[in-house]
Amino acid sequence: MSTTTQTRRPRHWLVAVLAIVILLLGVVFTAGGAWLASLGGSWYYVLAGVGLLISGVQLWRGRYSGALWFALVFVGTLLWTWWESGSNYWRWVPRLGLIVAIGFVLSLLLPTLDRPVSRKVSRGIAGVLALVFVAAFTLAFVPHGVTEAQGAFPEPMTSTGLAPTADAPLQPADRPVDGDWAAYGRNNAATRFSPLQQITPDNVAKLEQAWLFRTGDLPEKRWGAETTPLKVGDSLYLCTARNQLVALNAADGTERWRYDPKIKDKSIPYTAACRGVSYYEVPATAQDAAFNDVAADLAVPSGVPVLTQVPRGACAARIIEGTLDGRLIAVDAATGKPCAGFGNNGQVDITVGMGDSPAGYVSITSPPAIVQGVIVTGHQVLDGQRRDAPSGVIQAYDAVTGKLRWAWDMVRPERNGAPPPGETYTRGTPNMWTTATGDDELGLVYLPMGNSAGDYWSGSRTENENRYATSLVAIDVNTGKPAWHFQAVRKDVWDYDMGSQATLIDYPTAAGKVPALLLPTKQGDMYILDRRTGKLLTPAEERKVPTGGVEPEQRSPTQLFSLYHTLRKPDLTERDMWGMTPIDQLVCRIQFREASYEGFYTPPTADRHSIEYPGYNGGSDWGSVAVDPRRGVIVANYNDMPNYNRLVPREKADKLGWLPREDVTADKGGAEGAGDPQVGTPYAIDVNAGWRLPFTKLLCKQPPYGGIRAVDLRTGKTLWDRPFGSARGNGPFGIRSGLPIEIGTPNNGGSVVTASGLIFIAAATDDLLRAIDLKTGRELWHAKLPAGGQANPMIYEFGGRQYVVIMAGGHHFMETPAGDYVIAYALPKG
Repeated sequence: MSTTTQTRRPRHWLVAVLAIVILLLGVVFTAGGAWLASLGGSWYYVLAGVGLLISGVQLWRGRYSGALWFALVFVGTLLWTWWESGSNYWRWVPRLGLIVAIGFVLSLLLPTLDRPVSRKVSRGIAGVLALVFVAAFTLAFVPHGVTEAQGAFPEPMTSTGLAPTADAPLQPADRPVDGDWAAYGRNNAATRFSPLQQITPDNVAKLEQAWLFRTGDLPEKRWGAETTPLKVGDSLYLCTARNQLVALNAADGTERWRYDPKIKDKSIPYTAACRGVSYYEVPATAQDAAFNDVAADLAVPSGVPVLTQVPRGACAARIIEGTLDGRLIAVDAATGKPCAGFGNNGQVDITVGMGDSPAGYVSITSPPAIVQGVIVTGHQVLDGQRRDAPSGVIQAYDAVTGKLRWAWDMVRPERNGAPPPGETYTRGTPNMWTTATGDDELGLVYLPMGNSAGDYWSGSRTENENRYATSLVAIDVNTGKPAWHFQAVRKDVWDYDMGSQATLIDYPTAAGKVPALLLPTKQGDMYILDRRTGKLLTPAEERKVPTGGVEPEQRSPTQLFSLYHTLRKPDLTERDMWGMTPIDQLVCRIQFREASYEGFYTPPTADRHSIEYPGYNGGSDWGSVAVDPRRGVIVANYNDMPNYNRLVPREKADKLGWLPREDVTADKGGAEGAGDPQVGTPYAIDVNAGWRLPFTKLLCKQPPYGGIRAVDLRTGKTLWDRPFGSARGNGPFGIRSGLPIEIGTPNNGGSVVTASGLIFIAAATDDLLRAIDLKTGRELWHAKLPAGGQANPMIYEFGGRQYVVIMAGGHHFMETPAGDYVIAYALPKG
């Protein structure tokens, strides 16, 4: 065989295989790169693709020049990566990882080419590349994107709280005793701050499981209990995924009683979520009045003592919850038996007056607020189904009798109660699906309002819907009328509902402390408002935002931006696109360039995708923030992911069979907004939540995808900021990697902070409960949960022992394992 013939093909079969791999990569880079360049994107892929094609051809022929061409591509890639990425570690991974791996294999094969390199040199090059690969992999275990704590940490200041008044005696939730957790946010101020100090940064590493309780209620689909128990006295009170009420012994977590309202699976809306319950003690005067009414109704026979017929203590303390099928239920805190004098044998149907309400459309998923003896409840209205969905009306009921006190229908403000016969509350109005905050002193309840039905189309909304949607509305509980409102987004078409519960604080100003509230938002902006008037106490400004989309005449030319603090990161660029390899990164770059994206508040479009950043999970969502009122520190975990959206014309959506929930024969699950019909508007909506690629399931944006941050309450300055959540539960193709790499994951659920300087939080997708040092943000302890921890933890004390409790129920949207576990941790006895 001639020398010429020998050099036309590789001498080693591995070189042939490698040549084919490089050729294929060159084809993808050249074709995809040309596509990207035609869209105005980076030219790197075209140039690298041509170099890889030449390299592959020459290696197939066994030529040493093929290795030189690959080396040229390698050096060019290195320089391009440095130019695009600087020292940003996560940008280097997809740009260089595959190239380094191919270079390692090629270096070992250099002795088989037509101009052989010595094995010593070959192995030396391979060794260097191997060291680079190992070093890069090792660096993955070092958190990146960290803002370390700098300077002095805020010194403790006077604590905040709600003061009693003559007209509004304190409930346990107004100012709980130190060892209790009497409201969803521990107190009615929703601080999520515990004054307990037994568990400290010095001993937290010794925490162990103290008890475990299983609720026995685990839906097969749409799981995600999101429950935070209450603790008052010697009992814990909680609700399960399908609204079973359970009382536990605070000492050991054993069950004391259970009440099952018999919720059917068809009533589960987007998620089988019950975030918590409310605790209420009937004032003595109200209890006596109710007692007299019941005694009179009984017509007690002569000579029979009334107290043997109607025990005066029954339901003096009561647990109140909202259900997935739209009921308010009140049970005796001591026995779990329904409160006979509340509504119809312990329950009230909030759907009365709403008209047609298919199963799953009207659900109470958050604990109601109780202010001056008035239960105020909103409800979730199933998103994305119909423009004429049931009303988002806010309703208030007497906490003792369950009678309707008032109803706020924003489109019919002249009304104050139920609609007249033959009419309904206005359909499709904004609803409050999350948790309100009550202020007994001022007699106000602060409602974080969502959007009108049909989130991504605004053309059919009324004037009052546009006024109150995506706003914090303060309602006077005695009149049912708005006292003030603060709107964070005008004509919202991004599903930027107000998801977070507001926190009541005393805000220091030059004129002294002002009764205020802290308002986090999905957009990431934080505002501090005077809770008496709704006026901003911190700076904000109007800025121009993109207009256009399918309704250019509806888009506001400006939106409000907080100058106090924002969790939002800078607008995305092509350089922020990511992937496991340069191939899926290239796909994401092409998608980025093809989409409509002009930055924050880019309007939705139908002719192409639009990018929404941040996505509809925030910023801050329903987990809200925790506030240490003594030190003046805000603790906020947040999401940092885009959505990749597209409006789908009605005719096309109909052909695709996108039907509202009541017309669908099988529950297919899926992310919220992924093929929602929005019947009654010109467009359906298709949301790619998190903007994931269909084949690798990885997100198109580079990590981190979530973080946790401490903020100085006085100044709004960041004290520290860190990625939050490891890659243990994440990986390509939906495979859980198990790697403890702090990549910063999506998270749902909030934190608690203690007087000893600890933060406890689960929330992330790695199924861990963490203890974090408040001063530094560094993890001090973690426990592996048997299921996802998408819930807010709580802290209590009993028998001289401090406990940290978390509901590990998992979450279908977060793709964390399902469970029914309530777990308590404490220091070892003795």
